[in-house]
Amino acid sequence: MKKEPFFWVTVSCGFVIGAFILLPLIEMMTAPSASMLKKTIQDKEVVKSIWLSIYTAGSAASISFVVGTPFAYLLARTDFRGKRLVEGIIDLPIVIPHPVVGIAILSVAGRGHWLGRLFEELGIRIMGSVTGIIAVLTFVGLPFYINAAKSGFESISPRLEKVSRSLGASVVSTFCRITVPLAWRSMLVGIIMCSARAISEFGAVVIVAYHPMIAPVMIYERFEAYGLKYSQPVAVWLVFICLALFLILRVLTLRRPRQA
Repeated sequence: MKKEPFFWVTVSCGFVIGAFILLPLIEMMTAPSASMLKKTIQDKEVVKSIWLSIYTAGSAASISFVVGTPFAYLLARTDFRGKRLVEGIIDLPIVIPHPVVGIAILSVAGRGHWLGRLFEELGIRIMGSVTGIIAVLTFVGLPFYINAAKSGFESISPRLEKVSRSLGASVVSTFCRITVPLAWRSMLVGIIMCSARAISEFGAVVIVAYHPMIAPVMIYERFEAYGLKYSQPVAVWLVFICLALFLILRVLTLRRPRQA
């Protein structure tokens, strides 16, 4: 069958987009030699920064899971006045420029704000600390978890929960035994999306906590000080981590169980 001209337009656009995404990444990842990559991963500062990125991103995802799961369920199951406004507020960290996020967090965590003074009295330091990094990463990653979990809860028929309740199960028991087992895939995808978003954050982190240095900040510092040659290997290792998260995400979303 002869293809319509529009078909070839769509294919051409696909090739252009694929090249636009892949060419810079392939060039960056093939530029460092194997010996350079090996030397980089043996650098204690690099390993420390990568592990700090993984730890803080994982912590942000864990916090998002704990506080975001009940709220995502509320949004999925309840209609109330102002719900669209609340959902818009949740998505704000996605559209706010990254440096603005760092400035906003420091605005409430500084000594000039009552919350900052409270943190100081409690011995909690935000600026230049791991706590500050986790706060920033939670801020930028939370919307991704809430939206994914909410979609998972919405895909489950409320009838199943009503049947469980009619048989004498409590709300908590129904949520833990019925809802979560059916929505776990979406929740896990949300955790991975939150972690992936958090591990790539730079603009907000560099304002709140330049030190201790996470991997994106180290890449920036090495680029500024030494150029591409010394920043590329660290970037390649960080890309490997992000690709691993992406592959896990694709495997989890490849097959979705049928809902009753």
